[in-house]
Amino acid sequence: MRTSKLRRSIGGALVMVLLATGAACSHSKKPAGHPAAAAPTTSAPAAPTSPPPSPGADIKGPLDLLLLGVDTRVTIPDWEPHSDAIMLLHVEPGLKTAYLYSLPRDLLVKMPAFGKAGFGGGTYKLTEAMSRGSRVPGSKTANVPQGYELLTRTLSNYTGIKTFQAGAILNFGGLSGLVDKLGGIDMTVDETVKSHHRKPDGSLRPLKPGGGDYTGPQAVYKPGRHHFIGWQAIDYARQRYGLPNGDYDRQRHQRQLVEAILAKARTQGLNGDAGKLQGIISALGKSLVDVGGRSPLEYAYALRDLTPAGITLVGLPGTGVGSGGAYRGEALQSEGKAFLKAVAQDKVAAFLAAHKKLVNH
Repeated sequence: MRTSKLRRSIGGALVMVLLATGAACSHSKKPAGHPAAAAPTTSAPAAPTSPPPSPGADIKGPLDLLLLGVDTRVTIPDWEPHSDAIMLLHVEPGLKTAYLYSLPRDLLVKMPAFGKAGFGGGTYKLTEAMSRGSRVPGSKTANVPQGYELLTRTLSNYTGIKTFQAGAILNFGGLSGLVDKLGGIDMTVDETVKSHHRKPDGSLRPLKPGGGDYTGPQAVYKPGRHHFIGWQAIDYARQRYGLPNGDYDRQRHQRQLVEAILAKARTQGLNGDAGKLQGIISALGKSLVDVGGRSPLEYAYALRDLTPAGITLVGLPGTGVGSGGAYRGEALQSEGKAFLKAVAQDKVAAFLAAHKKLVNH
């Protein structure tokens, strides 16, 4: 039975990276080698007591967690945040096996009315849930946690997943800083990807005179194994133009990025070292928006046995839909919708055994 007592949160910080670090941070112990004080002779020895459980020991599966890549465009006045990457992680009971999958940013979904933002509801692209929900009537300042709330409500209605126990909201700068803090990551590029945004030296490509597109030399990522620093990793994973399957290829690359970050984080000696873990969390800076709830260290302990090898990457097939010859957005095919039903019922393993082509290899 899905735990409903865990509060919805984005975990304060590094929830998704913690999934593979195994940072089992328990209560501190007294240093070895110091003699214990003698018990008073005037009274009976105190009965031995068991240490309290580690924080996070009460977190049980199954869990459904969110990882959102949000384009905040903080340098542009009045820019509303959009969730350009929407990844979900389903963790099975026992917390040793999980499935990472994506939903298209342009997926057409029904959004519920949301009074906080003065939003009456309707059918829109999923990426718009964050922006529409973040609006504050009478103010030009976006409220990102409020946008997160509308997004999770929309996702629950669409997927049938009643509760998302935790999630992380990250922007491009925060993810780039995280990768650099880890000393870079290793990724296998599975197809040639040309950057729409960056030159080979990492500087931004300028807009063409009059706007509309970028110009100048492009960074190019060739198939094979590569070591990426922060800007390269994020640049590779954010491209969709020029790819055979557009955003669906980009979704796969984003899942590969998460897997690579988790794999590298696990090699950083974070096990049991809250100080090192806090340094990784600090690298994300203000890119995370905390709406309260369980601490990242609690999830670190609960998910200490979940390794990259225990995470299966899943790609959901979809197709473009239109009206009157105009593109409206994306829709999942029947197999993708059936996968979401299996997630809501915690029957993913059996479903994928019968639909193996959904698994990314």
